Amino acid sequence: MKQEEEYEKVVVVGIQTKETDNQFRYSLDELKQLVENAGGKVVGELTQKRDRQDTKTVIGKGKLNELKHLSEEVEASTIVFNQELSPRNVRNIQEEVEAKVIDRIQVILDIFALRAQSKEGRLQVQLAQLSYLLPRLAGQGVNMSRLGAGIGTRGPGETKLETDRRHIQNQVTDIKKELKKIESHRERSREQRKQSNVFQIGLIGYTNAGKSTILNMTTNTGTFEKDQLFATLDPLTRQVELPSGLKSTMTDTVGFIQDLPTQLIESFQSTLEESKEVDLLLHVVDAAEENILGHEQTVLDLLKELGMDSIPRLTVYNKKDLADEHFQPSLYPNVVISAKDPDDMEVLFEQIEKSIKEQMVPYSVEISNARGDLLVQLRNETIIERQLYDEEKQLYFVEGFTKKESKWSR
Repeated sequence: MKQEEEYEKVVVVGIQTKETDNQFRYSLDELKQLVENAGGKVVGELTQKRDRQDTKTVIGKGKLNELKHLSEEVEASTIVFNQELSPRNVRNIQEEVEAKVIDRIQVILDIFALRAQSKEGRLQVQLAQLSYLLPRLAGQGVNMSRLGAGIGTRGPGETKLETDRRHIQNQVTDIKKELKKIESHRERSREQRKQSNVFQIGLIGYTNAGKSTILNMTTNTGTFEKDQLFATLDPLTRQVELPSGLKSTMTDTVGFIQDLPTQLIESFQSTLEESKEVDLLLHVVDAAEENILGHEQTVLDLLKELGMDSIPRLTVYNKKDLADEHFQPSLYPNVVISAKDPDDMEVLFEQIEKSIKEQMVPYSVEISNARGDLLVQLRNETIIERQLYDEEKQLYFVEGFTKKESKWSR
């Protein structure tokens, strides 16, 4: 547990324009959670209702003065705005306040920098950070000296703001080349899985919905899981065996969040490609979440943006043990479970198999008793419904369901 003095003291700032009171409150509370996940301690809050943001300082002259006094009073070292700040905004705000000024996007990027474990994950975060930084190099002024440490500045191979634009552009080019190599390897692995007729399942959902817990419970992988935002950044693909014996793969991916930075979506394209190729998406939703409809919509909107909204989907409402007694699912088809309950996981597996079957086609084949290897293949690659042995002909007669493009469907 961190001692209080190790925390970075932060004041959060939020402007309410068109959102409802509940939406605005939720977004600001989420920002506070993000700050805490990045190692900060929220010591002050400043909010404002207005028709539209002030073009110069986002909050206007009067509120800026209030922010100045508040940050001095609570001795804040950092001010985090819930809205994305332009370089001009930062420059104008910085003329009045002593603390470092950053926005929600920088906090999210910072958490990603803290969580990235693999080489690919670190490169993707670094690319996102540099992409965010590049258009903001000019006119940072006094804020440059204040961005030397702490929230919004961390990350593998972190770059000082004094670094010139050309150097950053070169770094971006080098990182993209590195990621291209890793992407080629990932593409080959995906192609092999496709050719092997393995049914592929992808886990998607709002951050902290329980995707890693489900992966752990289904595959015993020991994936890192914790009650924190963006606990998983690096995609993990593991083999799972369904009740019928059908071998499948399950891939865990980075969690979504409202206002996910465009830079991150672009940088994590190769990671998200893992989910684009799947046969079935498991949309994991935290059934105990207060803003459950907002979380669902955020994920559905991002799926549309990523061109993944046509992939067959099963909504998995997780944490039913913590959900309100009046909870009702809103997305279909669905299954309601607690991922830590083995009985519920059996129900999930049955529902997954049912969803898979709906996408398959029936088949029937005759196999010689000398070809036991083909029977093993059928068990691994198809759902066997019936298997009979004809002693006279010394043939196995097998019926079941298989992928449309499978060799067994011909």
